[in-house]
Amino acid sequence: MTAAEAAKAYDCLLDEMKAAYGKSGGPVSLGYTGYQRYSKVAYQSATHGNRYVQNYANDAARNYGAFEKAGTFKAGAILAKDSFSVSGDGKTSVGPLFVMQKMPAGFNKASLDWKYSMVMPDGKIFGVTGGTNSAAMTFCHECHNSVAPDQDAVMFLPEEFRVK
Repeated sequence: MTAAEAAKAYDCLLDEMKAAYGKSGGPVSLGYTGYQRYSKVAYQSATHGNRYVQNYANDAARNYGAFEKAGTFKAGAILAKDSFSVSGDGKTSVGPLFVMQKMPAGFNKASLDWKYSMVMPDGKIFGVTGGTNSAAMTFCHECHNSVAPDQDAVMFLPEEFRVK
């Protein structure tokens, strides 16, 4: 899918994504599109099931825009990544909403105090670190913890898709 096709698909699906995630009733699910978006266009993320994603960060996570120089995030920082899939015949469908929220020190040593959540396209919560289906969310922090220690478990999108 070209960048122009990805942009068009995202624009077509955005209202459907917001409605789907909003069924969860969670404040991030309802308001993440009001956060700063740091990706120019939806791009394919191998670490998120080869879905097309967009990256958002709330005001508390505005240092995300410094990318690899962002440093440590403070409690209250929220990163959200909505997603969609494209089938072999070109049909698009809403994917999960992936959320990372930096919690106060001591929340979860294994996740470096990040709470990971996944909201499915039907609005149901797949899992939350320290909550619903927490064991299934272990994969998230194990993958994120693989980045350089000075990146605070945050992975950054490819340079060609970054809003500068």
